[in-house]
This record gives sequence, C-alpha cells and structure tokens, in this order.
Amino acid sequence: MKRLFDLFFTLIALIVLSPIMLSLVILIRLCFGNPVFFRQIRPGLNGKPFTIYKFRTMLNAYDKNGHLLPDSERLTEFGKLLRQVSLDELPELFNVLKGEMSLVGPRPLLMQYLTRYTPYQMRRHEIRPGITGWAQIHGRNNTPFSKRFEMDIWYVDNHSLSLDFRIIIYTASKVIKREGVRTDLDQCFAEVNDCGL
Repeated sequence: MKRLFDLFFTLIALIVLSPIMLSLVILIRLCFGNPVFFRQIRPGLNGKPFTIYKFRTMLNAYDKNGHLLPDSERLTEFGKLLRQVSLDELPELFNVLKGEMSLVGPRPLLMQYLTRYTPYQMRRHEIRPGITGWAQIHGRNNTPFSKRFEMDIWYVDNHSLSLDFRIIIYTASKVIKREGVRTDLDQCFAEVNDCGL
C-alpha cells in the first residue's frame, strides 16, 4: 500500500509541478551551465546504493591547484534559495517512480557513513529512504544528527499511510515558512563528525 500511495501522489506531483521543474531546468542552465542535475550515490533500502537526482545548486569552482572549492564557497545565492524552498529536491520524484525512494522515509545520507553506523542507526535502512521524513518536520536540518537518527528509527517502527499523509502536509507547511533550513554547510558537516559519522 505504501508503494501505491507513493506512485499515486508522485504522478500527481509531477503533473502539477512540471511547469516549475521545466522553468528550473532553464534557469539553472542559464546560471550554472551544464549539468542541470546533481547526481550522487546514496544508500537505499538495506543500504543498497542508488543514484539520487537533485537540481544543481553549486558552481564548479576550483582553486589554483585544480581542486574543487569547499561546498560553502560554491553555493550561490540562487542555490541557497532553491534549498530554502526545497525546489532542489524535486527531481527525487523520479527516484520515487523508479522505486528507489519513497515520498516519506529517512533521508538518505552518504555511502561512506554506512561503515560508521551502529546496528541501531543502521535500522534506518530497513525501509526506502524518503524525500521527506519524521525528522524533517521536527526541525529539518536544525535538528542534531543523533536526534534525527532516533526519529528515523521511530518512523521505521511506526510508519503508516495516515502518518505519511500527515508528514507530507506538515512538510509543505515547513517549506512555505522556510523553517529549519540550514545553509552553513561547514557546521552541518562538523555535527556529522560529532555523531561518529
């Protein structure tokens, strides 16, 4: 039933949001050039890798030695805006169509963190990762990672279609109000390390 729920609402979302997504493709290409999409390998159900799709929010800027500048220096004001209103996440709807993600579930982190999870933290991969989740409506990126893991696992044990619907409604409210969004990337990464990841 969760899969049917995902497909139904994802198809509606793609139809309704397609003009916005097409406009963003044009704007991102004008601002950043190609590629328009950001692709990265993330862990999915049971930790199985998949390619996540997002709209690009950073420049490909390099230092004098040919190394990419830190993320915080490559994130543009336009990119910050996309993140604040979560428009950069819209291409993940195609991940949901492919069955790699769900509309609601624990947010997929990075592959290199898998080996650092405790068995308890690893439980967050017992269901498909989501575009939004229980942790995202309780602070989004302002919530420490340790607390987010607890909320992710609570969701794994308590998820239901009615809860998913509530989370989607609350997420829309949070996005409209721009609540809980962080763009201080260096501090976010420091918190990841503090959690043993």
